[in-house]
Amino acid sequence: MIRILLGATVLAFVVQPLSAATLDGMKIHSTATGKGTKTLVLVHGWTCDDTSWAGQVPELSKRYRVITLDLPGHGRSGSPKDGKFSMDLFARAVEAVRLEQKVDKIILVGHSMGTPVIRQYAHLYPQHVAALVIVDGLVFAPAQTARAAATPLDTAKIMSPEGLKLREGMIKGMFTPSTPADVQARVLKMMLGAAPATAAGAMAATFDASYWTDEVMTMPACGIFAGKSAMLNNLAFMKKVFPKIEYVEMPGTGHFVMMEQPEEFNRLLVTFVESL
Repeated sequence: MIRILLGATVLAFVVQPLSAATLDGMKIHSTATGKGTKTLVLVHGWTCDDTSWAGQVPELSKRYRVITLDLPGHGRSGSPKDGKFSMDLFARAVEAVRLEQKVDKIILVGHSMGTPVIRQYAHLYPQHVAALVIVDGLVFAPAQTARAAATPLDTAKIMSPEGLKLREGMIKGMFTPSTPADVQARVLKMMLGAAPATAAGAMAATFDASYWTDEVMTMPACGIFAGKSAMLNNLAFMKKVFPKIEYVEMPGTGHFVMMEQPEEFNRLLVTFVESL
């Protein structure tokens, strides 16, 4: 009994759910774990939630303060009353959590859509950014053609009766034959659980060309990409806007690198953080 009570006490001390962060009347769900001189904020991707990082938090929190959050409309966070999603909204949600946690400098880790989110955060709040970590993320150059601004899924179709099936097909395209079956099942359940309005709104926000800029960000940056990642097709531009970027590919992984090979991902991330 004493061991059980002691374990519960330690868990309550280490894991601190945050419920006070709000933005425009929305509750922004977040959780802080661990402690240390460096704070990592882990930002999930399109129609995902903070459970994307379940394989990272226990290990990273041994060294650092680790904050995860659900972006507006995702997971346990509230949705915008006007139904409008944007990179500004997502970046401001991260800032609301940072303020609530009373931290100054943060290392931002963004997976997939989380990359344009942390890029926009760095644009709005550069004074609070110690470094950026791009996790198989999207880095767009300024839109030059109508084709470049096209979204993978038409937002109207996402809201249609066949929207869920279309989303499922897109998500399955993020896997490889090596993606573990349990990871595929977890990802599908998580992403298909998001409301159609969130899926459509966040997709439109991701491909809103007004956020595609060539702004140069000189803070340290790291890229961790899937094996043979299509995200590296834009590598020249990525090096231009992140002149200090270091990057690596993880062979044999699909889009969800941190879920497919958590130990190797954690090693790569810790190596970068310790170099700062």
